[in-house]
Amino acid sequence: MAPATQFEATQPPNDAISALVFAPGTSRRLLVSSWDKNVYLYEVANSADEAELIGTFEHRAPVLDVCFGASPDEAFTAGVDHQVKRLDLATGEQTVLSKHSEPVRCVVYSAEHSLLISASWDGTLHVHNTADPSRTPLTIPLPGKPHALAASPTKLVVAMTARLVHIYDLPTLSKALTSSSTSPQQQQQQQPPQPWQTRESSLKFLTRAVACMPNDAGYATSSIEGRVAVEWFDDSAESQARKYAFKCHRQAAPEDEGGGDVVYPVNALAFHPVYGTFASGGGDGTVALWDAEAKRRMRQYQRFPESVAALAFSGDGKYLAIGVCPGFETGMEDYSGEGRAKLFVRELGETEAKGKGAK
Repeated sequence: MAPATQFEATQPPNDAISALVFAPGTSRRLLVSSWDKNVYLYEVANSADEAELIGTFEHRAPVLDVCFGASPDEAFTAGVDHQVKRLDLATGEQTVLSKHSEPVRCVVYSAEHSLLISASWDGTLHVHNTADPSRTPLTIPLPGKPHALAASPTKLVVAMTARLVHIYDLPTLSKALTSSSTSPQQQQQQQPPQPWQTRESSLKFLTRAVACMPNDAGYATSSIEGRVAVEWFDDSAESQARKYAFKCHRQAAPEDEGGGDVVYPVNALAFHPVYGTFASGGGDGTVALWDAEAKRRMRQYQRFPESVAALAFSGDGKYLAIGVCPGFETGMEDYSGEGRAKLFVRELGETEAKGKGAK
């Protein structure tokens, strides 16, 4: 592969970026959801110097999350309008799969189990069987408001308020959905699936992002207080002794302002699908690459013009998409992301994301 290159998309969203996701496999398709009520579909050129906008899909309200489904022509969205939608990227057709009673914060698709899971600020998960959309989704009550959601091949991690983290077993959810009644009334009388594990976050402050390791071994979380934690699913004492947390996305304050660190939220996390290293993006406008096993920072990229809101690696690990827009670090009274959102795509060098122990 050629040396790393980076370029900016010429037609970015018109307001703050809420999520980025590449299609699975070697597809160059990239979805971007935005507070401007649209989902944008881009195709990254093989020459990696252009992200062509090939479709825009308008929603009724801001879109808080988006993910691909079983193919590069299928997507799912989570919206402030309380709806979980299936989006046919070929025809533009939108189908409502379920409706929560509050805005839907996250959606994640499990290709291994043909499940779509949505998490809403109403304190529930909806588990959808995408192979049978007519089936009523399974509703799972949560003890707190969900802030971030991520799936590995067999696990689902839900990070909530009050430092609560629930980990669900996806095969168990799939079995529960298959055996559940199609009647919402009868569903309410059935016992919902219980978490595989219940944990307290290693981070003291509000969780901003969660990402799962591609090898199904664990996950990383980040907080508003410039920290990232790395944990493993195995709950043995030996495995739990390996978990750790570290400070990042902080800048030294000027001496005339008292010195010390200016702390920024870590808004985004993404694991490299091949090497298992991960990227973090913060309110300081920087992106860093980390080796989770070696517990070290591999590199930090040149600062971007605004806060880094979202990150995504392509399915083959050759590209890193970076969504940049104003954050809430300076307060919300005069906040405006309109016209200031930017989308960057970086073509990674051959060993750029390769960790110390990777083969």
